[in-house]
Amino acid sequence: MARTRKIQAKSAIPAVVASFALLAAACGSDDDGAADVTDADEAPAGEADPADAADSDADAEPPAEDAAAGDGDRSINVAIVGNPVIDDIATLAPEFFTAETGIEVNFTVLPEQELREITTRDVGAGGDQFDVVQIGMYETPQFGANGWLVGLNDLAAGTPEYDIDDLIPAVRGGLSVDGELYASPFYAESSFLMYRADVMEENGITMPDAPSWQEVADIARQIDSDEMAGICLRGKPGWGDLGAAFTTVLNTFGGTWWAANDDGSIGEAQVDQPEFAEALNFYVDLLNDAGEDDAANSSFTECLSLYQDGKVAMWYDATVAASILEAEDSPVKGLNDFALAPTNVTDNSGWLWAWTFAIPASTTDQDAAWEFISWATGPGYQELAATELPGGWAAVPPGTRQSLYANSDYEAAAGSFSTRTLDAMLAAPIDNPGTTPRPGLPGVQYVGVPEFQDVGTRCTELFSAAIAGSMSVDDALSDCQVIASEASS
Repeated sequence: MARTRKIQAKSAIPAVVASFALLAAACGSDDDGAADVTDADEAPAGEADPADAADSDADAEPPAEDAAAGDGDRSINVAIVGNPVIDDIATLAPEFFTAETGIEVNFTVLPEQELREITTRDVGAGGDQFDVVQIGMYETPQFGANGWLVGLNDLAAGTPEYDIDDLIPAVRGGLSVDGELYASPFYAESSFLMYRADVMEENGITMPDAPSWQEVADIARQIDSDEMAGICLRGKPGWGDLGAAFTTVLNTFGGTWWAANDDGSIGEAQVDQPEFAEALNFYVDLLNDAGEDDAANSSFTECLSLYQDGKVAMWYDATVAASILEAEDSPVKGLNDFALAPTNVTDNSGWLWAWTFAIPASTTDQDAAWEFISWATGPGYQELAATELPGGWAAVPPGTRQSLYANSDYEAAAGSFSTRTLDAMLAAPIDNPGTTPRPGLPGVQYVGVPEFQDVGTRCTELFSAAIAGSMSVDDALSDCQVIASEASS
């Protein structure tokens, strides 16, 4: 179920739609059939609610009465994704933002796929559910180009302490259109392989710094046991869940979702090509042979829990996970090592992503929204998180600011993964992720076209079913080819 951190008033969740194409037709309408969300029990501070993360298709809760306004104080509604790094902001905001500014913040905490669908619908349709939305590098340039977001350059220029020039150039560029920044990064990441160094040593295995997928698969099968799976991979449906991890595998196996026409539009679907079949068979076979239990329902949060509980020896996922694994309060701190994203026929395969805060053009309080964003994504928040949260400096949201990597306190705490994270981000082949040109805007773990949100989600439902054994890989590929062909121009 969606979880609302009600610091003052409730937030509302509208119905969802499948693609940006539908949203474009809906723009200008304020009647989005919204259903209000009641309060629900909060997860412990700094920890995503497993039930939330595991059920992205949960229905919205029944309508609730608005909470009373707080003596004329301003308030904003903010939608965030439920994961341990981001969840902390709802813990810190009352004391360190609201107390200083008088601006109450109503957080709606949502599982990743649900957040994507809801924010896409609300922002694209010009709804007024949220003053600040958490979106990613896939949505930001498309939303910005469509005029759905407030440009941030002038706001940043008027806030010297925000220091826009401190943003890592690759991240700033990925969140900009024609030089205008449309979302401010809370954390940024690539993907890499995380593994238990002690387990490798016990088994006499040396992990390469830049392994191939075949090397990783061989190691996973060798160390897999009843007590500890060889590897954890995303298997939960969703273009940003299973779709993200699998697409990096697809790219490095030489496959792609669509060919690109000369003008950059979507060409013929490529799901029926041998490279796509090879990549999906590899992924499914690896999970069946050496993956986690119930892989078809696992994504970032589930793999994180399994890894921390000592139930998996390797995990391929977002580099931001390292800041959780090596935090002061982590049960596996000091037991981990990290390798670049595995490859097959390409030189690099790691993704590039940022979870960001953006202001919908329809907000009624742009100044309050920016005040929150500049606090949550400015340099000062990093020091606040390091001193006020149990994870310490190692758990600070990474990947966004050059100053963090020049901070001696951060390097002392995060030295085991900080350089590897930056290396992975710099190596991410965002402009050339595979062996053939891609349609749309640059992207690695996604295709930068509006249609991918719908196609990726529907196809990963099929792929997840193949992982679960409820349909064959061949049938999943055949059905996905039909879905992808519907989007071809």
